[in-house]
Parts: sequence; C-alpha cells; structure tokens
Amino acid sequence: MDFGQLMQANLDRVFGERDPARRISAIRDIYHEDAELHEPERSARGHEAISQAVSDLLRHLPPDFVFTALRPAAGHHGVGRLQWGAGPAGGPFAVTGTDVAHVEGGLIRTLHVFLDQPDT
Repeated sequence: MDFGQLMQANLDRVFGERDPARRISAIRDIYHEDAELHEPERSARGHEAISQAVSDLLRHLPPDFVFTALRPAAGHHGVGRLQWGAGPAGGPFAVTGTDVAHVEGGLIRTLHVFLDQPDT
C-alpha cells in the first residue's frame, strides 16, 4: 500500500481540482463508493456528496489558493496521514491541517480533515 501516492492524489486530484467532472472522476478512483468525509463542520457520504463538499469548500477560497503537502504522507495498518497547507501559489499558507484516512483495499473508506489552530 503506497499511502504517499494515495494521500497526495487526494490532495491534488480531489481537493486541488476545481473542475467538478475531473474531481468526481478522481473521487471514483480514490474513494470507496460509500466513503465518508468528515470535516470540522460537516460530513458527507458517497462520491457525489464528497464532491459537493469539496465544491463548497473551494467556492469559499480564492481562485489562486493551492493545497501543498508539508511533508510526505505516512501510513501503516490501514491508516494514513498527510499534513498540508493552503494559500496563494508561492505565498504564505492561510491555513494548515492534517488529513487522516482509513484505507481499505487501496481506497479511502473515511477521511477526517483536521484544521490547525491559528497561532496567536
């Protein structure tokens, strides 16, 4: 199981994809059919609902925002994690967080998105 490849594909092809047709195609490649996405304020189940949740998120971000892995993903025993940052391309990160995925059969079964608290 290549957790790095799976988690990076999720960051790039799902959360980094603004075209809904390409995103749903990627979700079908990366997620189980009845997968669940859990964000701090909402949850979604199934390919269409996950794609809609990502559309809603991206709609609230400036168009030049990109998601970048902060370090390589790690995983073992069916659980992977990836720390990421989001902000303008080449600029400072506006938000950072960690994705934690439960993986079965090489596909994401559940994804939990944790947002870091801003420094005060």
